[in-house]
Amino acid sequence: MVRDIGEKGERYMKSKIKYTEEPMGELKVIKDFLPPPDKLVLKEENIKITISLNKSSVDFFKKRAKEHHTSYQKMIRQVIDWYASHYQKSA
Repeated sequence: MVRDIGEKGERYMKSKIKYTEEPMGELKVIKDFLPPPDKLVLKEENIKITISLNKSSVDFFKKRAKEHHTSYQKMIRQVIDWYASHYQKSA
């Protein structure tokens, strides 16, 4: 029987961290480099198309998508985007 993540995680969450009053050494302030939340929302223009693909290709993506808990359509779209991006740069 395989444990789910919650069962495994419970064991680790019971131990408490013990902090000490030891010096931390030289500290360095790092500039906040993360963009604000509104800049994280990328809005790309998508268009819907109809495409015929080989059954074996679609089955491959469906199997992999299920293993990774994602959408097979999203995986196919990403492959096409990577391909286009690669050849746009070299053109």
